[in-house]
Amino acid sequence: MNRRPGFRALDKDLGRIGHAEVAQMHAFRPVWRLGLAVLALVGGLLMVMALSGAAPGVLAIGAGLVVAAWLGMAIGANDVANSLGPAVGAGAIGLLSGLFLVAVAGVAGAILAGGAVSDRLAGGIVELAPVTGGGRAPMMMVAALIAAAVWITLATGIGLPVSTSHSIVGGIAGAGAVALGLSAVAWGTLAIITSVWVVTPVVAGGLAGGLLILLRLKVVEADDRAGAALLWLPLLVALMTALFSAYVVVLLELGPVSAVAAAVAAGAGALWLTRRSVLRELVLNPRKAGIKQLLRPALVTSVTILGFAHGANDVGNIAGPLSVVLRGQGAATPIGVVPVVVLAGAGLAIAAGTLLFGRRLVHMVGSGITRLNAGRAFCVSLATAVTALGASALGLPVSTTHVAVGGIFGVGFAREWLDRRRGSRSEALPADETRRRILVRRSHVVTIMAAWLVTVPITASLGALACLLVLWVTGG
Repeated sequence: MNRRPGFRALDKDLGRIGHAEVAQMHAFRPVWRLGLAVLALVGGLLMVMALSGAAPGVLAIGAGLVVAAWLGMAIGANDVANSLGPAVGAGAIGLLSGLFLVAVAGVAGAILAGGAVSDRLAGGIVELAPVTGGGRAPMMMVAALIAAAVWITLATGIGLPVSTSHSIVGGIAGAGAVALGLSAVAWGTLAIITSVWVVTPVVAGGLAGGLLILLRLKVVEADDRAGAALLWLPLLVALMTALFSAYVVVLLELGPVSAVAAAVAAGAGALWLTRRSVLRELVLNPRKAGIKQLLRPALVTSVTILGFAHGANDVGNIAGPLSVVLRGQGAATPIGVVPVVVLAGAGLAIAAGTLLFGRRLVHMVGSGITRLNAGRAFCVSLATAVTALGASALGLPVSTTHVAVGGIFGVGFAREWLDRRRGSRSEALPADETRRRILVRRSHVVTIMAAWLVTVPITASLGALACLLVLWVTGG
């Protein structure tokens, strides 16, 4: 039986994402083996502490740092292919330079914009004020880190892509319920966070779909594609750069005048550089200049912004719990406030994962993602970055992969609409065929959402078990 065109349009892209995720699992094996070693090391630490009667604080620092370091490297290794693959595949940037760009952008995002999400995870999911003077709060966060590490390691081993953000939120909730009681868990905040996991893919889908429609109508289908590219692509890159520069200046608290000045200067520079790059491509390849080559400057810009967004949001998964562990050992910081040094250290752990394991991942995954088409990949990358940065500013942890798949759906719906629009103008297609072009297999949305949302109850259970074990070992 022939499948409907609407199904094929979206299934093709989702199939490529699925292929990329399968390749990602194989490329992730070295990190997975490292995760097994980390879990074995932490288990050994627990046994040694139980037998030797060492201070619980030593256990918290040792186990917390070991697990947090591995989680950071896992995040850096797993996310780099999503942000760097399209640009490398399009020849917009070299692999080595791209890895360094993503690593540096991630550290910058962690330091400048990672505080809100980290603060939320440190003190927003579980009420820590009643136990700030004891050792239960640090042990609870150690248990949450262990729970997230166990689930990510197991899921990777069986080939199931999961979110670190979802895992750590579930781990904190489960461990907090055991250590401090069910009443200590901020169920309202937890509900808000989980609802955002549903909303953000929709937002990313709308942004990605709208951007694709703009590119298709204004550039790809223009009578004068070269002239349209020379007009719209520099403007688009300039707008992205200007808004991102203003966002960074606002984070630095330099005032609105400085933000406007930075936006104007950065936007003007990006406009000139992009126009020059597009014009050079048109001169070198006047007849063969495809959208893939013309989008090179835009892809590099989106890589930088998405790397920054990864650091800003994902650093909280490490820095939030770790700051509580360190505070339990005398760090003089208020509840729910993560020191910059912890943000920097967590950002460096993510960067280390990018540099140590990213090369293998981009090689295996990059081609699968690039097949999405440079234009569509750019739309998804930019929509993911904007959505993740917005969530970071609100202090809400989200899965960037989760958001990116929402962008894929948005691009699929946009392509369906564009096909329908083109078909309605063509007398060659019957009316019923035109109507069928808007159909998309909605069941994929339910399947993907269910696969990710199951992470929270699983990691909450693991967090509760880990907390019971840690408290038993430490006599708490």
